[in-house]
Amino acid sequence: MKKIALVHDFLLKLGGAERVLKVLADMFPDAPIYTLLYDEKAVGSVFPKDRVRTSELQKLPKFIRSRQKYLFPRMPKAIEKFDFSEFDIVLSSNSAYAHGIITNSDTKHICYCHSPMRYAWDWTHEYMKEQNLGRVKRGLASYMLSKVRMWDQISADRVDEYIANSRTVRGRLMKYYRTDAPIVYPPVDLSRFKAGRKHQNYFLIVSTLTPYKRIDLAVKLFNKINKELVIIGDGPQAEYLQSIAGPNIQFLGFKSDRETAEYFMNCRAFIFPGEEDFGITPVEAMACGKPVLAFGRGGVTETVIEGETGEFFRKPTVESMEAGLARLLLNEKKYKPMHIRKHAEKFDQSKFKRKIKQLVG
Repeated sequence: MKKIALVHDFLLKLGGAERVLKVLADMFPDAPIYTLLYDEKAVGSVFPKDRVRTSELQKLPKFIRSRQKYLFPRMPKAIEKFDFSEFDIVLSSNSAYAHGIITNSDTKHICYCHSPMRYAWDWTHEYMKEQNLGRVKRGLASYMLSKVRMWDQISADRVDEYIANSRTVRGRLMKYYRTDAPIVYPPVDLSRFKAGRKHQNYFLIVSTLTPYKRIDLAVKLFNKINKELVIIGDGPQAEYLQSIAGPNIQFLGFKSDRETAEYFMNCRAFIFPGEEDFGITPVEAMACGKPVLAFGRGGVTETVIEGETGEFFRKPTVESMEAGLARLLLNEKKYKPMHIRKHAEKFDQSKFKRKIKQLVG
């Protein structure tokens, strides 16, 4: 019996990457989970404390741990200190640092890559703008990012085998790491959802509320057209988004999986305004037979079929998004719930499990 360990960047929230990790953890129930930082209150119900092994950064005071962006210069060293000499296989779930672990020659490192570190590569200029830093701090942050970028590229060669979560991420792996990878789409638990022909008259977003998700575009659009929008999720941009939203937009905060599934099943359509590596929530919406309006870049272009299961808008602007929504509403009767559901079944978690087991061996 091979001894396996799992590695994940951070266990601080339950997002799409953590859903993938949960499936891996269930597949390999004896595998400990290594991570840089852990928040038991936020994720302990899914990833119990006795299974998690944290880095030296976990010993820092909470007020420092909660400001991860100030810790990123220390994270490469912290991830390298984990000792995996007792394991035959290490399976990392990576979107930042987990691929940078050091293993000995007898330990095989397989990396399931959600994306190379986006704020160091394709999102670096947008990330710097989001920080709204003064000249001195901006210069320092730019210098530290260049150092992290160098580490990231060097550490990428430590992985024995990559798995990409989409064609989009496969392309990034080839561009930034000069390596190819098979594609295994993230697992979606379709058993949680049912397709129905009826809906209530609201549109839905399920997302963490951070700038790169571009929820602000949807808020501005729905302010303009005065249609009902329901937003499930929380995050650092929540207060700002609520401050610019009209009375037709509801912010529900965190909801359980069961409650969220009910909103999926009863919405008119799902709105996905940001660019993602894959995007699990659009597939969940399609599992309920709902059409998706999405920004036409990233992994969603591999899951949504334009004109059949949803529509794209091509520019990150309110005007482009409005035109996309108009097409969706114009074609609304053409979207067949059971056809949309059948398409979503291509991404069922059973397929993910089978392919991972084949690759892990």
